[in-house]
Amino acid sequence: MWETDSLWFEVAIVSSTIALGHILLGHFEERTPRIRKLFKYLMSLIVVVGLSICFGRTVALTVYAIFFIPVLYIHLVLLPKKGINGWTGEPRSKYYDYRKWDKDIFKNEKD
Repeated sequence: MWETDSLWFEVAIVSSTIALGHILLGHFEERTPRIRKLFKYLMSLIVVVGLSICFGRTVALTVYAIFFIPVLYIHLVLLPKKGINGWTGEPRSKYYDYRKWDKDIFKNEKD
């Protein structure tokens, strides 16, 4: 019934981790354009599936796991060094400064 010897397994792994990341850490990307989020997902999928086809599943998933090292470094080391909570992104003003986002969230709304 359950077979993992197809490329759909890699697609499921990448899709699940991206979805879980957006659920748990999506508040870090609230001002990131949707097209950039889509591009990140598609590129991750292409890289993992391409590596799996060319070099095998072990290499593909190892490289995918290595992708998480910078993410962990940013959330566990870099953000706390700058006085920003790596899990909640607070205080928002420091986080917005770090991301170079405009703090005025209402400026695009018409009165």
